[in-house]
Amino acid sequence: MPWAETKKMDQRVEFAIKSLTCSNFQELCRSYGISRKTGYKWRNRFIEQGMAGVEEKSRCPHGHSDELTESVVCDIVRLKQAHPNWGPRKIRIIYGRKFGINLTNEGLALQGASADRIPSESSFKRVLERSGLTVKRVRKRSSDGGRLSSGRKGQRPNEVWTVDFKGWWIGPDSTRVDPLTVRDECSRMLLELRAVENAKTCTIKVIFERLFEAHGIPDAMRSDNGPPFASSNGLLGLSQLSVWWLALGIDLERSRPACPQDNGAHERMHLDVRRELQAGRIGRDQQAFDLWRHEFNHIRPHESLGMKCPADVWVASARPYSGTPDGLDYDGMETRKVSKTGYIKHFGGLIFLSSALAGWDVGLNPCRDSPLTEVRFVNLLLGHIDPATASFRPASAGLKLAESSEIV
Repeated sequence: MPWAETKKMDQRVEFAIKSLTCSNFQELCRSYGISRKTGYKWRNRFIEQGMAGVEEKSRCPHGHSDELTESVVCDIVRLKQAHPNWGPRKIRIIYGRKFGINLTNEGLALQGASADRIPSESSFKRVLERSGLTVKRVRKRSSDGGRLSSGRKGQRPNEVWTVDFKGWWIGPDSTRVDPLTVRDECSRMLLELRAVENAKTCTIKVIFERLFEAHGIPDAMRSDNGPPFASSNGLLGLSQLSVWWLALGIDLERSRPACPQDNGAHERMHLDVRRELQAGRIGRDQQAFDLWRHEFNHIRPHESLGMKCPADVWVASARPYSGTPDGLDYDGMETRKVSKTGYIKHFGGLIFLSSALAGWDVGLNPCRDSPLTEVRFVNLLLGHIDPATASFRPASAGLKLAESSEIV
């Protein structure tokens, strides 16, 4: 019978000693329940190595045909060191580009590549783990973050742009660095990353004028409720900047107060900025910001895009920017111009709306089944004027779009 598990070592030693003087080797092997091939193996090992020769050896292969070469391992490590916050999947995509291979489609033939095959994602992961270049992520339980008020999500480029401030840090020269970021939701294209001197409306408006001239106008703009994008105390949260967006034909999207998860993908991009720019204490170096933005758009693969780059998906808007309109057409409605202090004249008196609307025209539309008069700005219902009291009643919570009267 085969070796007894508890006495395997003793039986091998006993067999090896007997085999040195045994006259019938085949009969000896039969008595121990092993083949002659196994018997010769243990006898020869005992002769060459002594007692150590009959110990159990590891059955693991010393190598295999697909083992990575030293140069491949070094390339993987160098790429990881150049992009310390990227995982094995992104590193593999970048590695494939060295050989002209597009790994965003695994079914793509490796045409034009070198004779060496591109290692699998698990091989990249194994190399990075053995090199101590990965940190295991602790996954948090997901929770329902809620929806935006309209629930709109960009399904094509320029349907929704998102905008926010990264959050300031102190640069090496003790100056405050407060980057403004603008991003296309569908393509993940980072349209702007700029350390602004201040958050005044005039400063931010100049940046958006340049963006609109270069890329066209989006359908909607999503922001939080902070200045200059919104005004917590203003009519419907309108600010001078958001009023300008409305005049250009851009719908407003807002996240709920204190709910950054409503703009989660944008906040995730801010995490990369914090890890790679803020952690390096980059000051107001716009050239460094532009280089990082170029890498984000043209080099870094994005899992949400099937490992493509944003620049591979992005296209400019088909809505050109022609500058700020001189006036607004309310399609036959009676119009009033809002004064510098936010008032309009109506029924022989002054009615306050909002200083954010200063200089713009609003439309007045009498309600059919009510003595009230609607007050609209572009396609937004601001509220109603009550002729009995000559007072203005703001619209209820939320942005109320016009139900009729298409406005140009």
